[in-house]
Amino acid sequence: MRWDDFRRSDNIEDRRGDGGGGMLPGGGGGFPIRGGHIGIGGLVAILLISWLLGINPLTLLGGGDIVDDGGRTYQAPSAPSSRATSRAQDRTTQFVAAVLGDTEDRWSEIFQERGQSYVAPRLVLFSGVTRSACGTAQSAMGPFYCPNDQRIYLDTSFFDLIQTQLRGCQVGSKTCEFAQAYVIAHEVGHHAQNLLGILSKAHQLQGRAGEAAGNRIQVRIELQADCFAGVWASRSEAKWNSLEPGDVEAALQTASAIGDDILQKRAQGYAVPDSFTHGTSAQRTHWFTVGLKSGRIESCDTFTPSQP
Repeated sequence: MRWDDFRRSDNIEDRRGDGGGGMLPGGGGGFPIRGGHIGIGGLVAILLISWLLGINPLTLLGGGDIVDDGGRTYQAPSAPSSRATSRAQDRTTQFVAAVLGDTEDRWSEIFQERGQSYVAPRLVLFSGVTRSACGTAQSAMGPFYCPNDQRIYLDTSFFDLIQTQLRGCQVGSKTCEFAQAYVIAHEVGHHAQNLLGILSKAHQLQGRAGEAAGNRIQVRIELQADCFAGVWASRSEAKWNSLEPGDVEAALQTASAIGDDILQKRAQGYAVPDSFTHGTSAQRTHWFTVGLKSGRIESCDTFTPSQP
């Protein structure tokens, strides 16, 4: 993936090494329950934790990678420290800032075409634990989007997990960068859903639904974020000719590796469809491909019952 020409976003909060933020008033630690949800990598982390502790992973599974604590009290974090400034030039930070900057530019174009204005999210880099407006953010939750503060929370150790545990791309391969960009673009897709009013409507439906039906709605939210990630990739490729051989395959491999069916079979040898919250491997790769081929958010209607 060629990203040198991407504009670097200034919407980065680097809290790595700042010692975490502890618990928020009313916030939850550990694994969120229904109404607050684990991240795109949360299922993977749960598999590892359940293996270490001997816990059935089904007791920990639930939700998606949008965390919403239902309006709990939140105190804004302090301004970034000087340590964050000194870290701003490391390659990981530059990569994240470049991908985020390009999502800002491409989504601004999409919203402008619709006669709307795009308000960019903030992206928080952290290690271990930090504060969010949706409760305590932990690495075990994986990357996630919090609509309460319109921030994306990312512990970049998940990038290593994609290669080593998920086998989402070849370890050390440059194609892994596009797989990592897909993860960021997926979370930005949730922010776009929030701005478009899709999240609020979906959460209202979930509030009136039972657990299995609520999970099915969550799957549709996640699949649309996959499709939106594909839309960004399509627009970015058209602008910069940024994709290199093997990039798309790596992103599809990652999308497939984090399908609910694959993760659950790895954890316990079988899948429980009613507990799915992100979609199957086939669904995730399908919808990313739809967005990548079309470059249009109108093609990302994952909520129509007849859609896969």
